[in-house]
Amino acid sequence: MKPLAGVRVLELARILAGPWAGQMLADLGADVIKVERRGAGDDTRAWGPPFVEGADGAPLAAAYYHSCNRGKRSILADFESAEDIARIKALAADADILIENFKVGGLARYGLDWPALRALNPRLIYCSITGFGQTGPYAARAGYDYLVQAMGGLMAITGEPGREPQRVGVAVADLFTGVYTAGAALAALHRRAETGEGGHVDMALLDVMTGVLANQAMNLFVSGQSPGLTGNSHPNVVPYQPFATADGLVIVATGNDRQYQRLCGVLGLPELADDPRFLTNAGRVANRDVLVALLAARTATMARDTLLAALEAQGVPAGPINSVAEAFADPQVVARGMRVELAAPHVAGGRLPQLRGPILLDGEAMVADRPPPALGQDDADWQWR
Repeated sequence: MKPLAGVRVLELARILAGPWAGQMLADLGADVIKVERRGAGDDTRAWGPPFVEGADGAPLAAAYYHSCNRGKRSILADFESAEDIARIKALAADADILIENFKVGGLARYGLDWPALRALNPRLIYCSITGFGQTGPYAARAGYDYLVQAMGGLMAITGEPGREPQRVGVAVADLFTGVYTAGAALAALHRRAETGEGGHVDMALLDVMTGVLANQAMNLFVSGQSPGLTGNSHPNVVPYQPFATADGLVIVATGNDRQYQRLCGVLGLPELADDPRFLTNAGRVANRDVLVALLAARTATMARDTLLAALEAQGVPAGPINSVAEAFADPQVVARGMRVELAAPHVAGGRLPQLRGPILLDGEAMVADRPPPALGQDDADWQWR
């Protein structure tokens, strides 16, 4: 039995952050009912191509939608319909967790806001996800991942010096917010076991984005200097970056002095291991340009795979820069089973590939066995099971 078996989650969320939290809870065994607007449903159903091909050859929802809605049931609601609002309230009355990402106050007009549903179900854990939170001068604004990556400082440290800042290639503000929402909901669930009372989780993409700046935030707090663009080098560790070889790039990520010394041995540069300028990481950071140039001159003469094999043999962290396709063909990724396939009779071939969640519990991968639902597929059977 999965750890969240018997936990009921009502998802009034669309796009990514809320659905990602709902999918994480579904993977852990929760019964998740996703409420979608009548008509088009979740916006991401149309966010393609590519689209998943149906058993009849017609396109189903976009791959994007299928990335974050595994394990759920789908029912439909017109929020202007008293009957549909009554159904949602009936589900909320017996839910453990509710996830919503409407604008601040957006659900109050329907009687689905936190104060109204708390009165209906005092044990409910109500998770609100917005761009900027329930309070503060930006609370009423709409927030999107791209905007929040920019406003939250991440883009200012992502990209090469002298060039335009870059966003990260996946919606990290949304994804982190989904993970934090799931964690907060489970913490509130644990507290409820002691107090009998639910609670209101207020999650903001901007809070999360600034909250995961980690060492870069501390670099600012301690030094007073705002971090900037450093490309693929690390602001605090050297050498920790790509190096060109005779036939491709490798990433070298030395995390301590011993690894650096072994790197010098592999490269046939023992004099750099003993050079007083480079004995400590602080010295290597201070003399970054000189050291990197000396190391790069040597790696440029070596074959990529030969260098990688030699570094692995000496315990120096290093690896190739894989494409997404190469990453999923990597033997380690294959061995860990990060790609799974779920039975899906409505999909061409009867199987739907999925990216499993990364949680293993007692050796069991925590991944729901039900594929993302077709729009409204459970509308006739909307009660909790």
